[in-house]
Amino acid sequence: MIKVKRFLISLLLFIFLFPFSLSPKNPMREKWLQKAITRSEVQLSAAIKQFNDSNKNPRTYENGKVILVSYKDWTSGFFPGSLWYLFELTGDKKFENAAKHFTTFVSNAQFRTNTHDLGFILNCSYGNGFRITQNPEYKTVLINGANSLMRRFNSKVGCIKSWDFGNWQYPVIIDNMMNLEFLMNVGKMTNNSLMMNAAISHSNKTMKNHFRSDFSCFHLVDYDSISGNVLHKQTVQGFSDNSSWARGQSWALYGFTMMYRETGKVEYLHQAEKIASFLLNHPRLPKDKIPYWDYDAPNIPNEPRDVSAATIMASALIELCSFSNNSEYFNTAALILKNLSSDKYLAKKGENGLFILKHSTGNYPAKSEVDVPLSYADYYFLEALQRYIEYKK
Repeated sequence: MIKVKRFLISLLLFIFLFPFSLSPKNPMREKWLQKAITRSEVQLSAAIKQFNDSNKNPRTYENGKVILVSYKDWTSGFFPGSLWYLFELTGDKKFENAAKHFTTFVSNAQFRTNTHDLGFILNCSYGNGFRITQNPEYKTVLINGANSLMRRFNSKVGCIKSWDFGNWQYPVIIDNMMNLEFLMNVGKMTNNSLMMNAAISHSNKTMKNHFRSDFSCFHLVDYDSISGNVLHKQTVQGFSDNSSWARGQSWALYGFTMMYRETGKVEYLHQAEKIASFLLNHPRLPKDKIPYWDYDAPNIPNEPRDVSAATIMASALIELCSFSNNSEYFNTAALILKNLSSDKYLAKKGENGLFILKHSTGNYPAKSEVDVPLSYADYYFLEALQRYIEYKK
């Protein structure tokens, strides 16, 4: 009788302390998800302590060294953005306080007019911060940054200029689709139709000129800045101009899914669905759904993977599923996240430069950041986990 009473008391205590673990609807019952979040907590807790006084944010871990970057680097907003997402995933104030601290490291980016990457830098950091806290100071930074980004929009071309270097006249890269969310958010926040129309114009021009007949995309389209005509198309960070650079395809999928959410324009939804079909039916997408760095790389399967392309794709597919009601999108995203939560891709405690995921590829042709962790792979991984949980509710 005493043993029965002890068992009942223990059971009641367990239910009281861990009620979520008994709910069949709560995704926290999934062991891989618990592992992914717990390991992310461990790694980023250590990173917070390690880089607290650096005034810079971690970008990658290469050749045994963590590379820290200032607000001038396009990746500088991803680490604070990861902390914002981890705060949402855990409710631990430690991560909120750290997110606030590391977000301030990119404040000066709000006045930059020499880069299209302000969405990556500011929307991932200050944007998430404002969404969660409604801090009016964050709003000011976002407005300043969006106004700076608008300086790069050319109405004759109909696009935001991506790069100020190289021999191109007016280069626009597929990555630039990701910065349109920044303009849409601030445009709605301030009732600025010019910003929203610029994002729509950029999307329309990209949809017209960046894609091949199979809905794979070029990395870069160069425009004549006077006439707005296309001068040249190429793939800078992929295997060849005619190849499908993996991260670029994921940027495209994410960008047009996001633009459908922001505008309700059905042509963006159809574009995203066609991109998804190209990716999910690609004969060289591995069984674990973690792409090689380029779908046309010559030595597949002996080519580096790009985990960053996988995390971006997973996050986009979950959102696309909510619009298209296509279970394949969600099932593929879930498989990606489960596989990334295995020891093959998920870093062990204290390893991997304190990043969460292994085996990303930055710029293979330049032999830069090959088979390394990348801050944006971690960011979109945590975003995808958050979206997964929300979708499962």
